[in-house]
Amino acid sequence: MAITASLSLILAGCTVGPDFKLPEMNLSTRWKNKADVSDLGMPDAWWTLYRSPALNRLVDQALTYNQDLATALARVETARAMTGVEKAAWFPQLGMQNAMTLERISGSSFGANLPPNIPLPSLERDRHQAFATLNYEVDLWGKVRRSVEAAKAREGAAIEQVAVQRLVIAAEVARNYFLAASLDSQRQILNETISLRGEALKLQQSRFQGGLANEMDVARARTELELARHDLIGVERQRANAANALALVCGSAPVDFQLASSLALPGAPRISSGLPATLLQRRPDLRVAEQTMREANANIGVAKANFYPSFKLIGSGGIESIGAEDFLDWKNKAGSIGPQLTLPIFQGGRLRGNMRAAYGRYDESVAAYRQAILKALQEVENSVVDLNAYTRQRAAVTSALDAAQETSKLARVRYDKGLASYFEVVDADRTVLTTRLLRAQIDGQRLTASVQLIRSLGGGWGSAK
Repeated sequence: MAITASLSLILAGCTVGPDFKLPEMNLSTRWKNKADVSDLGMPDAWWTLYRSPALNRLVDQALTYNQDLATALARVETARAMTGVEKAAWFPQLGMQNAMTLERISGSSFGANLPPNIPLPSLERDRHQAFATLNYEVDLWGKVRRSVEAAKAREGAAIEQVAVQRLVIAAEVARNYFLAASLDSQRQILNETISLRGEALKLQQSRFQGGLANEMDVARARTELELARHDLIGVERQRANAANALALVCGSAPVDFQLASSLALPGAPRISSGLPATLLQRRPDLRVAEQTMREANANIGVAKANFYPSFKLIGSGGIESIGAEDFLDWKNKAGSIGPQLTLPIFQGGRLRGNMRAAYGRYDESVAAYRQAILKALQEVENSVVDLNAYTRQRAAVTSALDAAQETSKLARVRYDKGLASYFEVVDADRTVLTTRLLRAQIDGQRLTASVQLIRSLGGGWGSAK
């Protein structure tokens, strides 16, 4: 036992290639922009913060049936299997070789070695073989160890890619859900507007028949009604597209997908952004980049090990006979076993080229990792800017809506008293409609910005309090 442990320590010490270390990144301890956030951590199921049962059901459906996620899960199984393939090199490779061959010896070649006038024996014979084979390479330089390390890194990257896919899918569901809900709000506003403008058209037609309005007022009323209907058709088109997008993310055909006809926009949750350095642990895409670096680093060791001699124990043993009559006779036993040393002497630059390529791929993975971190920081900052901007925009639009509604009331009073034309009423009403639609759009965009902030922070972590 002690000998085995000592041998393991010796072999571990012979592992060539650099050990993996994370590259240094000087991350700030604060964000450039700060949102209105709380200090509470988000739950893993972060979408539940919106307190929307309909949204929760859609996300659960997507995480169960989405085909991109199924693909990512299948890649995990593939990566795990390939890790097992690499680990197999640690063990002796045993096999069985059975053969039956019919041989014919050249008469002239065989007869040249016989004395004159000696008749030739039978030149045809059948050979029977049954051998067990052994092939075992001693991992003196850690080539197998580094290969397994690289395979485990690929497996880890595949697992983290599943987390990336889950985050993307949940965010897409939430984004399209909030878009559909915002469009439902706009549709309700337009339906109310169409109803009011239909009544306004009837009123103007009645006034025209009574001689209290002119044809232009009737035409303007009809124009505003048809424009509202035009806007409604556009909103319904966008809403149908959002529902179809949800169907795809949820792994369903559009014809089989059911979405409530009227969705309500929930309130935006308070989000904790934490510190920039915590992104390294939170964001699964950064963990994917880290595993890619680990794989590239391990492959440097594999490339270095190819410069060193390889030691193999090769053997075979079994039974061999000419003819099948006494094939199982013990006298027919045969075998061989012994070490084999292979030393690369001249490879035409292949080994050095592989080494340079391994270092190049590692440098590439380090640059990609650093770029991914910078991109993650940018995404968080942009999301915070968007969330703050939409919050301020909503406040401004709400104030504008109050003013527009007051203007509309005054314009109608002035028109009823004969102090203003109907065009002034139409213009004021159009401003009210535009402002109401704008606020509904901003409400949806604000929720979408909160989803993007959560996604850029890596989704949920910790527990809700």
